[in-house]
Amino acid sequence: MKITVITYGTEGDNRPLVALCRGLQNSGHDILFLGERSIEGLATRSAIPFQALEGDMKATVQPGGPLHRLMNEKTHPGVMAKACANFATENTKSWMKSLLSAAQDSDGIIFSGFAGYTALSVAEYLNKPVIGAGLFPVSPTKEFPSSLIPSVSLPGWLNYYSHKVMMSVLWHLFRRSINEARKEICNQPARWTAWSDYPIVYGISPSLLPQPQDWPDKWKMCGAWYQADSLWSPSQELVAFINAGEPPIYVGFGSMSGFDSKRLLNIFSPVLAGRRVIYAPGWSEYDASLLPVESLIVDNIPHDWLFPRVSLVIHHGGAGTSHAAAIAGTPSVVIPFAGDQFFWAHRLTQLGVAPKSSSLMKVNATIFKKMLEAASSQVMIENSRALAQRMKSEDGVGDAVQHVERFIRQ
Repeated sequence: MKITVITYGTEGDNRPLVALCRGLQNSGHDILFLGERSIEGLATRSAIPFQALEGDMKATVQPGGPLHRLMNEKTHPGVMAKACANFATENTKSWMKSLLSAAQDSDGIIFSGFAGYTALSVAEYLNKPVIGAGLFPVSPTKEFPSSLIPSVSLPGWLNYYSHKVMMSVLWHLFRRSINEARKEICNQPARWTAWSDYPIVYGISPSLLPQPQDWPDKWKMCGAWYQADSLWSPSQELVAFINAGEPPIYVGFGSMSGFDSKRLLNIFSPVLAGRRVIYAPGWSEYDASLLPVESLIVDNIPHDWLFPRVSLVIHHGGAGTSHAAAIAGTPSVVIPFAGDQFFWAHRLTQLGVAPKSSSLMKVNATIFKKMLEAASSQVMIENSRALAQRMKSEDGVGDAVQHVERFIRQ
């Protein structure tokens, strides 16, 4: 089958989709991947035909960018949703044109991230099967609240309602730009209600978040989507640093950017003094003089290689990083910034592989020290190893490929 895959987001949002694309290719399908430009290198190394979509995700979280505020202020879900919608609005027409051209002879379309409504419109216009690819749960359930609101304990009916409300808010914010693009690009009539009847495969470990019992057959929790980067190899400096002593602590916040990294490093450094640290600045800027003496600054390193070799992962709670730390059997300290990161922080705490998280705005040296001590406990280490063993028995990509094939044929 010919399958067009479209997504737009941070590198953490794109990387699992590359793994899914590779799995589909290995099963004999022809894939064209449309995504954010920063993932082009990995897609190329994975031999996946790639087309960059218009836009610059990194610029959106830099000072002056539409998502910068989310990195520096305590914001409620409605503010976050509006900021994301404003960003996507700027690119909706361009994305729709690109997908419309790419998917003409496809047997199906898979979508994820900001490009979701664009994909649903194009699939409707071309009369193609369409499948969502989720990295955090959006399908309504009574078992837990929406992953886009702060983690709270609610009765089942309110959990279900929270999903409906958040999806309704998102549709309301995206609807105008989607309808304008539908009319201009495809000459489609305006759509006043959101799509809800399409299947979704989730790159989520059922060991980390069990499949809700009230989900219909069209929504599947498959397991995390990983793929080793076979062309990557560690530097001699990195290998030497890791082998020079006790397993180091990893500190990295991925694609998060534009936040006050100086404040965060001033909190971390005294607590981490005397500890060996691998620091991955990702998209953020940093002052190396603020790091502990025994620190190694690294570029982008595959988590599946690095995390089993460290003693602790300090991160932002992104879905990909949370899964990577969990399957490595390494405890986490989570400092969430925005979006579903609070949801994953809460899940890791519930599973006993991370202490209770503290947000970027609230964390201080006292809180961080307590989190570090809790994450280093023998109980949390043993819990992390047990969770990793359960996750390693899953085949997230293989399961997702089977469901994609079935959904397209149906």
